[in-house]
Amino acid sequence: MFLLKASGVASCLALSYLASAQVAYPEQELRVNDLPVLTARSTHSSDALATSLEIIFNNKEVCCGKNSALEDSLQSADPKSLKDIAARLQGRHLLSDGRPITVTAEYLTPDQVNAGHLITMMRDQHPALMMWNSRLYVVCGVTYVETLDNSEPSIAYAVHKFLLQDVRFSDARRSVSFDRLTEDLSKVQGLLFLQSAGP
Repeated sequence: MFLLKASGVASCLALSYLASAQVAYPEQELRVNDLPVLTARSTHSSDALATSLEIIFNNKEVCCGKNSALEDSLQSADPKSLKDIAARLQGRHLLSDGRPITVTAEYLTPDQVNAGHLITMMRDQHPALMMWNSRLYVVCGVTYVETLDNSEPSIAYAVHKFLLQDVRFSDARRSVSFDRLTEDLSKVQGLLFLQSAGP
């Protein structure tokens, strides 16, 4: 009986120590600022992709209208496959005046998405594309919880919600959120970060 009681006291002390060693901050929201508000010409997936990429790059010479650097690559991409979009856009392209640009594409499957990396990209003002339920969304922010472990010391992040834009709509249906705690993660194809750089 004494051993059981002592063991119980030790467990309580251990739990107390762990509780004091870890500090969880309140949920925070992080958004990409000043994204252009554009609506697709139709609800067709190819139009949604073109408009989403126009928001991501925010440079008409790069994407995605007539004579833009990515016009041909965009037309050949499968608008329902982030992996194919990444493969088509990755690499060297030419602006209409002949100057080269390089597009880097980082395609992440759901199991490859790292909360720390995602938060860093959002802080650095890099939106992403997300395929969910076979629909394309622009990821314009996240909500997350930051936990400080004083015993390490280290900081851990847990993303709760992805804040999305559905460019097919201009009304209340435009703003959508994906809640990791309640939604079915198996319906998410992944995330795609895209960036362009000049010569």
